[in-house]
Amino acid sequence: METTSSKNKNIVFVTGAFVTHHGWSEWQAYFESKGYNTVAPAWPHKDGTAEELRNRQPNDTDLAKLTLDELVDHYAAIVASFPEKPIVIGHSLGGLITQLIVNRDLAAAGVAIHSVPPQGVFPYEFSFLKAGWKALGLFTDLDKTYLMSFEDWQYAFVNEMPLDEQKAAYEANTIPESKRVARGGLTSAAHVDLDKPHVPLLLTSGERDNIIPAHLNHRNFEAYAKNGSVLDYKEFKGRNHYVLGQSTWKEDADYILDWLDKNA
Repeated sequence: METTSSKNKNIVFVTGAFVTHHGWSEWQAYFESKGYNTVAPAWPHKDGTAEELRNRQPNDTDLAKLTLDELVDHYAAIVASFPEKPIVIGHSLGGLITQLIVNRDLAAAGVAIHSVPPQGVFPYEFSFLKAGWKALGLFTDLDKTYLMSFEDWQYAFVNEMPLDEQKAAYEANTIPESKRVARGGLTSAAHVDLDKPHVPLLLTSGERDNIIPAHLNHRNFEAYAKNGSVLDYKEFKGRNHYVLGQSTWKEDADYILDWLDKNA
């Protein structure tokens, strides 16, 4: 297997569902201050402000028709466009996309933050089902997008944060979603060959995450074959699913930077 280079300084940040890619802005600035070159591309049909995208809801038919296969291929093409394999860091559904890109041998290393589990790692946790089932849009029109309500946002992303911070985070980040993408997580589009050797991969979780509970992340980690590939897991205390924007985000970033320094 090809080994990673200690000189690799390119990072592709991969955004999860329900939120704008602008949530990576502080992470980009911080990683760039440490010598990395970063990009955080938007999903197809999501290149706008949160307010602009919400104003299209529910009739953004282009976004509504987006599938998980198309989304993964979108990011895979971006990653493959680099002259050397970049590091890929993704959050939530972006974490699953990171795992899929690592599985395709396109990355130099991967970091999956509070990752949606791949096919076969069954998410039986009640909090996962409560936080995420509406996005599947069962018995609703697939050609209309789904927008998470503030009440659902409070439970799924920003639980245990002050109300004013919850509201500010919602206004800045929450955007409509494709139900087809959400359903894709239950299909072969989310399949990862967990026995296959891979480049260094770090999975992180948060103690207070409702939508992707820590024990679900740990089962994701445990599902990988122990085949000599670098595979690490870290649970952070006090983190909910809004981990990228919590006041503790630099602690998480520093842990990842240290891990990359050792492994990528």
